[in-house]
Amino acid sequence: MSIILHIIPLAQWEAARSIGLHAPETLQTEGFIHFSTPQQVLGVANKVFPGQTGLVLLVVDTDRLTSRLKWEAPVHLVNVEMPPTDDRFPHLYGPLNLDAVVRVVDFPPRENGLFDLPEGIL
Repeated sequence: MSIILHIIPLAQWEAARSIGLHAPETLQTEGFIHFSTPQQVLGVANKVFPGQTGLVLLVVDTDRLTSRLKWEAPVHLVNVEMPPTDDRFPHLYGPLNLDAVVRVVDFPPRENGLFDLPEGIL
């Protein structure tokens, strides 16, 4: 099993559970859903989500995905400066089927607004 991670507000996760799939706005605006590896997720969280509360990490088994997963150069969000990297990020080209989510982990920031990787993710 290979895992990838998706940072999402708990309210969006609950909405996805109620309809049976996760299809965030980026799927329509960018054509895919952003994911990270366990090694990449803190860089993303600390640049894109500093200080945000009410977040969870979706731990996703790539073997269970029904939409196409591609590993590509990072695509940065508007107004978010990320350092240059040769890393490839997982992008899901279609909705996330919920049976691929093997775990949902609370993802609160520390007092300084930055994140730590929850235990058991690596």
